[in-house]
Amino acid sequence: MNPAIDAPTIEYGTLAPLLIVFGAAIIGVLVEAFAPRYLRKSIHVPLTLLSLAGAFALVLVQVLRGQVPTAPSAMGALAVDGPSLFLWGVILVLSFVCVLLVNDEGHFVASAASVPGSADEEGAEAVDNGSGHTEVYPLVLFAVGGMLLFPAANDLLMMFVALEVMSLPLYLLCGLARRRRLLSQEASMKYFLLGAFSSAFFLYGTAMVYGFAGTVSLPGINHALSAGSGLDPLLLIGLSMLGVGLLFKIGAAPFQAWKPDVYQGAPTPITALMASGTLVAAVGAVLRVFWVGLGNLDWDWRPVIWVIAALTMIVGSVLAITQTEIKRMLAYSSVAHAGFLLVGVMATFGTAEQNAVSLKAILFYLAVYGVTTVGAFAVVTLIRDPGGEAGHLSRWAGLGKRAPMLAGTFAFFLLAFAGIPLTSGFFGKYAVFAAAVDSGTQPGDPIGGWMVGLVVVGVIASAVAAFFYVRVIVLMFFSEPAADGPAIAVPSMGTVAVIAVSLLVTVGVGLYPESVLGIANDAASSLFIR
Repeated sequence: MNPAIDAPTIEYGTLAPLLIVFGAAIIGVLVEAFAPRYLRKSIHVPLTLLSLAGAFALVLVQVLRGQVPTAPSAMGALAVDGPSLFLWGVILVLSFVCVLLVNDEGHFVASAASVPGSADEEGAEAVDNGSGHTEVYPLVLFAVGGMLLFPAANDLLMMFVALEVMSLPLYLLCGLARRRRLLSQEASMKYFLLGAFSSAFFLYGTAMVYGFAGTVSLPGINHALSAGSGLDPLLLIGLSMLGVGLLFKIGAAPFQAWKPDVYQGAPTPITALMASGTLVAAVGAVLRVFWVGLGNLDWDWRPVIWVIAALTMIVGSVLAITQTEIKRMLAYSSVAHAGFLLVGVMATFGTAEQNAVSLKAILFYLAVYGVTTVGAFAVVTLIRDPGGEAGHLSRWAGLGKRAPMLAGTFAFFLLAFAGIPLTSGFFGKYAVFAAAVDSGTQPGDPIGGWMVGLVVVGVIASAVAAFFYVRVIVLMFFSEPAADGPAIAVPSMGTVAVIAVSLLVTVGVGLYPESVLGIANDAASSLFIR
């Protein structure tokens, strides 16, 4: 007689935000299959925005009712704790405003299957009325669903599934730019090939760690580490490969080569989504693996992360100076910020309360950086040349005289990236650096003295980064505009809303950071760790 199979226990209420996003994505696929072309966009836009808003509302309901779970969900596969809910809220807000940018006409090609420059593509553009290529909406929803799943995964196989669900739609979306088609397709191919290699590293690392621990569960791996010597070759090889897969996603050096090419070639709304939402999800996954799964091995991985963090800050800041294209400059800026976040990841040695301080700083940094990033890319979409967006920095000369409000807004976002006081970026960097310095003073930490050195590297990298931010500001306000300068596109209501909200948050958090810091502190106190 066969033994009875127990039915799985699924906490549908806890996982409702995830289910709404994935459900809306599946409905979007059905709309593409059965709805007539002229109706698709009118269905997709409200469906996408309402699903993201509804998922965010359910996250708020769980938090406000005090219904934060105290144990993993879905048979231990997902950890919907305080940090997960905080990251979900941030990702959903960032995705919502990015969809407002996606909704603007002119960003996506009318027919992706047509050869660039061919008669087929010209014919598709001639008849395109803004309703073509509406599959971007379900693709965005699938990517967002993967972003939500990635930092909440409580075992390595679930994390790999989330990684692929997040990445595969982005590979496609990067190749759908309406202008500079070959550059967009090149970006998509590079992202796909390098992303596939990084995913293979992650999966092979998972197999190695399973060979050591006999489980892919992060708490189970942590338990196996506490019971063993921690020097098993399978474990060390697996740890290295997991690190390659995760650090690729955040763009840490030396795995950052894909970022400038992909950011430049992708449609700018998709670049904004990757630079904000993907980074938030990937850093959350890094915390989940290194703090929860490998917490008992921190003496082994922290020296490596120290080197990678320092290298990432230096590479991002120095190479950004050499860039003459605005999106490539922002890409290297994103690399430098990934290094600043890794400084917070390093600050993990101490009591649970001390680790919560570090986690609070990281969550705060992710929230404020993501909002500022979306606002900056929204401004980029409005500076146009006949061939598309005016990417070369020389085309931004004198922008402050032609469009002072737009240039002033972009300048403020750049100052926030630089960490100038009275902006949200200043408090983000201060929180991360302060947590790292505090971690370095804890007794018994064998590499505590290195933390102060890492913060010094971070401060120097911030000073270097301030140079190329200020260079753009000087170019906009202290240079004469060219006679054939770029046009300033009339922004849609969605783009105006994105820029306005991003500016208000950047200014508001810069003046009153306590509100967001308080929410991040409450979230950080309930991480399922050790």
